[in-house]
Amino acid sequence: METKYDVIVIGAGHAGCEAALASARMGSSTLLLTLSLDMIAFMPCNPSVGGPAKGHVVREIDALGGQMARTIDKTHIQMRMLNTGKGPAVYALRAQADKVLYQQEMKRALEQEPNVIMQQNMVEELIVENGECRGVVTRTGTRYESKAVILTTGTYLRGKVIIGDLAYESGPNNQQPSIRLSEHLETLGFDLVRFKTGTPPRVHAHTIDTSEMEIQPGDEVPRAFSYETTEYITDQLPCWLTYTNEQTHETIQANLHRAPMYSGVIEGTGPRYCPSIEDKIVRFADKNRHQVFLEPEGRNTDEIYVQGLSTSLPEDVQLMMLRSMKGMEEVQMMRTGYAIEYDAVVPTQLWPSLETKHLPNLFTAGQINGTSGYEEAAGQGLMAGINAVRKVQGKDPVILDRSQGYIGVMIDDLVTKGTNEPYRLLTSRAEYRLLLRHDNADMRLTDIGYEIGLIPQARHQRFTKKRAQVEMEIERLRRTIIKPSTEVNRLLEDRGSSPISQATELANLLRRPELHYENIATLSPAPEKMDAEVAEQVEIQLKYEGYIKKSLQQVEKMKRMEEKRIPAWVDYHNIHGISSEAREKLEQVRPLSFGQAARISGVNPADISILLVHIEQGGKSFAKN
Repeated sequence: METKYDVIVIGAGHAGCEAALASARMGSSTLLLTLSLDMIAFMPCNPSVGGPAKGHVVREIDALGGQMARTIDKTHIQMRMLNTGKGPAVYALRAQADKVLYQQEMKRALEQEPNVIMQQNMVEELIVENGECRGVVTRTGTRYESKAVILTTGTYLRGKVIIGDLAYESGPNNQQPSIRLSEHLETLGFDLVRFKTGTPPRVHAHTIDTSEMEIQPGDEVPRAFSYETTEYITDQLPCWLTYTNEQTHETIQANLHRAPMYSGVIEGTGPRYCPSIEDKIVRFADKNRHQVFLEPEGRNTDEIYVQGLSTSLPEDVQLMMLRSMKGMEEVQMMRTGYAIEYDAVVPTQLWPSLETKHLPNLFTAGQINGTSGYEEAAGQGLMAGINAVRKVQGKDPVILDRSQGYIGVMIDDLVTKGTNEPYRLLTSRAEYRLLLRHDNADMRLTDIGYEIGLIPQARHQRFTKKRAQVEMEIERLRRTIIKPSTEVNRLLEDRGSSPISQATELANLLRRPELHYENIATLSPAPEKMDAEVAEQVEIQLKYEGYIKKSLQQVEKMKRMEEKRIPAWVDYHNIHGISSEAREKLEQVRPLSFGQAARISGVNPADISILLVHIEQGGKSFAKN
């Protein structure tokens, strides 16, 4: 049996799948070890992909050459673009997944990748030689050697499922947890924290009266996450919206003493932005109802996911809650909601490459780093896979900065600021979100994906052609002057726009909020038919040109700070004048640049100034005697 590989990936959730595929597609022999081959890419919570910020990440994964977008495009049951009433910076695509088909499709992608070997086994220890990670040891005693290891263990590390006063060791969906590996990480000196997440009950579709609910259909316009998708699923399934009510809330209030999060059974910190229903009732006591979405789990099942009702209350209380809502009076519960506690690595122990500082050649990605969500996990998994291979090849890591992608924002937040609760990406976390749009992920990242070997040449050629078309059409609209005429002004007035009295650039007309590219094309068609994606880019870049320029100026200022590197020799304990909090935080994070140092909580501008002078003086200024 082969026991030596370039890269070993532990865990086959959304992070592990992306890490293994990236590693293999970049030419490394890759071993993917998982507790169960039947749980590859499993969705223990929402059967969905995308949404605000998360959907942006899926597009970025695709632009870099990852797999998630292609898989959900083939297996979704509904696709919707969210926030269309707002600006393009927050447009967000969300897909309802067929969770079984998604698993099967992702597993198939791994099986067909020649450089990936998959094996069902539990890893219990890491092999450490000369202070570096050199492989793993499984429960069966087999030693697998490698040049890099990626931990993507999700919520399995010392996992504990909690329902009411019942608590037992378990991973998600009653899978076996990983106990010894968690203990082993502690013996190696890693700081771990205890987090909690949860899931709602599942109910039988035939016991729901949807006539009492609001239908939530998918979009009629064909949409996709992947830039490669050309075939679209049109037979979509609807979701349904109902609400909690006073009876629901009274049931919860009467049973709060049985809620594990209030009785002290749950010790881990839960996610702020995805609270349990009992937490919502307590925190938002002034609200008399909360939205509850009923989401099908697939085409070939009658299980319905009750989105918005995450809970760890006892089974009998869960059923009472469900039956208190409109259209759910006769509902049958198929699976009980539960909370799950698990261990996570304190992410400030990582470099921006996601390699651990304490143990070279060991990378971590996904919920083990304190995040929540399939998309956040997949984005980290892709970057960990890329950088593990780059480490094996003796190349510099690929590190996305905050102006390049939401993936860069997320990783920088984790390794620079850490997190004291399960981290969720939000559009508000990105200071350059007008640059990090859903529509332009390819413009931002495809060149990087091509350079590292994950984007094939044919796809890159299609992309460069698209980019050139966008640039040429923008230039054409700037050069083309339209003169006032009866025909032109009638067209403008028909679209609620003011008539023109003097010659005007087409680009200026397109900047008017009420006009769109197709209107401008009527006045002066392009030499060749514009693809919809090209037209979208042209319109957004011209309409928001002023705002985009301001954002780019801010990015340039940030880059100057990022280019000022902090030497590895700096001893923060030996710098006099900086605050004790800043000294502690700087030593913990070991920032690579002044830009990163400035983003650390507790480090103020005065500390940065002292640090800058200290380094310029070769470590002599401000040094303690």
